[in-house]
Amino acid sequence: MPLLEIEGLTKVFVRSAAQGADYEHRAVDVVTFSIDAGETLGLVGESGCGKTTLGRMILRLIEPTAGRVLFNGEDVLKAPAGRMRELRRDMQIVFQDPFGSLDPRFRVFDIVSEPLRIHESLPKPRLRERTVELLRNVGLDESALGRFPHEFSGGQRQRIGIARSLALQPKFIVADEPVSALDVSVGAQIVNLLAQLQLDFGLTYLFISHSMPVVRYLATRIAVMRQGKIVEIGSAEQITERPQHEYTKTLLAAVPEMADSK
Repeated sequence: MPLLEIEGLTKVFVRSAAQGADYEHRAVDVVTFSIDAGETLGLVGESGCGKTTLGRMILRLIEPTAGRVLFNGEDVLKAPAGRMRELRRDMQIVFQDPFGSLDPRFRVFDIVSEPLRIHESLPKPRLRERTVELLRNVGLDESALGRFPHEFSGGQRQRIGIARSLALQPKFIVADEPVSALDVSVGAQIVNLLAQLQLDFGLTYLFISHSMPVVRYLATRIAVMRQGKIVEIGSAEQITERPQHEYTKTLLAAVPEMADSK
């Protein structure tokens, strides 16, 4: 049984026009797919196609208009508040903006340990020990604990965000364009870190990106999204080497090294 099953997930935003009449925008339009435990599904598409909205609906950071989200067979969208709190231990997110997602008033110790303080009752020495361990998992050391986010580079801030997402030992992580705000070389380091963490902790990813080469490197399978719909889904090799949909072909043609390899 898949770890995560998405069935007909839909989000309709109702907006008011200047003339006073409301109109609907279908940001995500009847999306269905599944992700097996231990795999990475890459979700790729141009900006504004609904990728981030989809990822946040899975975690109920945005409430869907319709559809189902099954995690280990349980409908997340029907979970009451208490149960949803428990489910969040297993379902986490790494945000796109490595600075905006970290509270600038908090030191790194407070940021990374916050999930542990909310969900677990650990004595202070163990809380510190566990926080240091999380930082080391992402390539940072104990000296980071007392510093603020603005004292770090973008790549280091993203490592802090990843450490926070690992605090409760989740099974599933939505990585929402985690390298798009970083330099290419730094982004490559973060992608390699995510790949290593997946091996170390048996993680399952939904990896959201507008970059086909990044998705191709990390993903087991790729889903291509356009205007709120999944237009093509298949193995990473199939999508990049034998695309069927014209939009997928357009995405590949826009990347010189991938276009040349065909």
